[in-house]
Amino acid sequence: MVASETYADFLREQLAPLGRLTLRRMFGKTGVFCDGVMFAMVLENTLYFRVDDHNREMFREAEAFPPLNYAKKGATIDLAFWRVPERLFDEPDELAIWARAALAAARRVAAKRVPAAPKRRAARTRTRPH
Repeated sequence: MVASETYADFLREQLAPLGRLTLRRMFGKTGVFCDGVMFAMVLENTLYFRVDDHNREMFREAEAFPPLNYAKKGATIDLAFWRVPERLFDEPDELAIWARAALAAARRVAAKRVPAAPKRRAARTRTRPH
């Protein structure tokens, strides 16, 4: 289930210090983007932040909850998004720190996905028979 409009407005307010936020429905969830980079997802009005090797230790508290996941061919696939502890919504400064760490992780992931520019082929020179 995607984020309700009320929850989406709440998130825009809470996460405003990050920059330009947009929310978009995707795969039955809501993606949370900052300047075009998806750093969080919402499922059933629950916020999940992007996790990678660089911010995993900081997010240890979030390990108490299952990561965002989906079912595929009878198996559960865990995503690299961990549930944000509810207490952070009462601690806006700490929430912003976590959000910035999630955004940094999302940018690192996005940087890995950018394909290298295609190599230009050297122009062939043809020799014509005289």
